[in-house]
Amino acid sequence: MLCRTYDVQDPKSTAKPADWKYQHGLAMSWLSLECTINANIHIPLPVTLASHDLEKNTRNGLARWAKQIEEAVFLINGQVREEDADLLEGQKKSARGNTPSATQSLDVRVLMQLSRSSNARSTATVQICSGSINLKGALKCKAYIHNNKPRVKDAVKALKRDIINTLSDRCEMLFEDLLLNETPGKKNSEREYHTLPCRVFAPIVGSSVLLCDYKFGDETAREIQERFLEMLDQAVQPEDLQTAEEMNMVEVTPLKEFQDVVQEKRLTKEVLLLKLHQNIGVVIAVAVAISAAAFSFNYFSD
Repeated sequence: MLCRTYDVQDPKSTAKPADWKYQHGLAMSWLSLECTINANIHIPLPVTLASHDLEKNTRNGLARWAKQIEEAVFLINGQVREEDADLLEGQKKSARGNTPSATQSLDVRVLMQLSRSSNARSTATVQICSGSINLKGALKCKAYIHNNKPRVKDAVKALKRDIINTLSDRCEMLFEDLLLNETPGKKNSEREYHTLPCRVFAPIVGSSVLLCDYKFGDETAREIQERFLEMLDQAVQPEDLQTAEEMNMVEVTPLKEFQDVVQEKRLTKEVLLLKLHQNIGVVIAVAVAISAAAFSFNYFSD
């Protein structure tokens, strides 16, 4: 095979021979990092937004959650590692210095920080809400990094990107599906529950890397196979599909329920004021009687 290079910035550039060397097994030299994230995200819907754009508010809520992921502590095989340390430090190596298994997988745990330092300024706010969105469930996350002197910070960065992107992509797919299947004239007066699409992995021929796609509950394996065929230009057998065991729920609390709560509190306050107004005469009479008794007591004492 002969390869030549061209300088695209020089219109008069001529072809020059390119030196290249085939490295056997390069496509297999990937490390896999896997983790499970338990998400429980509450996203309020401000009452000031007349359109109640669920997708926009969800995106803002996920941005705050993504910041927590960026600040989280990642344990690799149960240990906290230095950022610049070699990811494979302490791993057994073969005579050639490579890892014995081309499909080596590292288990990662993510610890979310519950408290901030005392010097950090609180960003807590109080706002009137018209509804809320709750995202609950477990996310199966997977990232790959080449095993040629991998660093801990590069591995953590790749896994963070997968954690944040997978939830964001699923929410975007869900809202797009809801818009396409929206019933005309339907009013969101009841609490709604939706299931996020789950991850499906398929192997790439000649590599240990798995490609990810998403599957809704009503989709068949045949539809997933057709999508992988379109992406990879290769047939994927049903037994090669790996569906992650996940259960992710989106709970949307509509405006009406919040209005009922606010209305109930408002009625309670109005009832108390009405009762106070009706009994104001009794209160004044009691106050006058107490004042008269106190005056008489002081008079006879003198």
